[in-house]
Amino acid sequence: MDQKSGIAKINPAKKNGLVAGTEKLIWEDAYIAGLQKADKAPVYIYTKETFNEPTQYYVTDASLSEGKQITENAPDYDKYSWSAGTRLVDYVSDKGVKLQGTLFLPAGYEEGKKYPTMIYYYEKLSQTRHNWSEPSFSGTGWNPNMYTSNGFAVFIPDIVYTMDDPGMSAVWCVIPGVKAAIETGIIDENNIGIHGHSWGGYQTAFLITQTNMFKAAAAGAPLTNMISMYDLIYWNSGGGNMSIFEASQGRFTGGPWENWDSYERNSPVYHVKNVTTPLLMLHNDKDGAVDFTQGIEYYSALRRLKKPVVLVQYKGENHGLGKPENRKDYAVRMMEFFNHHLKGEEAPDWLSKGINKLDLDEHLEERAF
Repeated sequence: MDQKSGIAKINPAKKNGLVAGTEKLIWEDAYIAGLQKADKAPVYIYTKETFNEPTQYYVTDASLSEGKQITENAPDYDKYSWSAGTRLVDYVSDKGVKLQGTLFLPAGYEEGKKYPTMIYYYEKLSQTRHNWSEPSFSGTGWNPNMYTSNGFAVFIPDIVYTMDDPGMSAVWCVIPGVKAAIETGIIDENNIGIHGHSWGGYQTAFLITQTNMFKAAAAGAPLTNMISMYDLIYWNSGGGNMSIFEASQGRFTGGPWENWDSYERNSPVYHVKNVTTPLLMLHNDKDGAVDFTQGIEYYSALRRLKKPVVLVQYKGENHGLGKPENRKDYAVRMMEFFNHHLKGEEAPDWLSKGINKLDLDEHLEERAF
């Protein structure tokens, strides 16, 4: 698939001499959406965007041809550095499934040069190849345009799942995807980082127990022990976690007592002895989706084994960061973390030496500016 999008017209079978089927009216290397018709005129509008071009509105007639741009969103767009474009990478999972990933080129990309690269994932995302991502401090610390603008390539591989093996499915899909992306000659295979949040955080926490190919990793609000989390509360709704494992993302065929080996095999905390990748982990004390104890289990085990891990916690925050000052703080810390490990920049004091609790308030005030 080329991941193009557009708008098509369906021709009914044998009516008015038309042949049954579809007719593409707009079909582009872009994300086309939002088609609307004027109430009293044959005038239509739709939106178009790409990964490195912000959403704009277009007006056209019923043919939907030769759309005219009528908005100028992000008027200062040209003042900043954006990704030089995207490439689709086809690959085959270790289970023989044909998949795709999107490789986003860094700003100022030069053919033949290799770049430090961030890997990001959340189940299947290749369909978002052309989606515009407004540069911002998100609730997870991640924004692809922030990384491509700062000299990183970004690769987003698809993951498909095998029942009873959600963690191993990431191994079977992400690693061959990254290997295929390396073959493009764009990725510096010695400077690859990974990041994921929530279910993506789980994939990150698990992947670094199974491979040493990543130089650094950041995991936000990760599930780390499928057995202990099964019986915990999903505080944001007040329900139990059982359905997550048996009827949703966990994809297990039963509870732990029926499938102990699968739950244990796919729990990062049971494989911590294998971790060598430096990890930056975010987990907040009021997380109502993935209980804070999940982060503590993994962090404590890694610390007990003297593994390279830093835990960041924002008191009172939920599953994602809500306060603007916390969003900014974490996004900048994560960038500093990867700049150090993937670009060789000097580690900031908070990372290399830590901050004494008595100095924490002053430290946070200084960083706010």
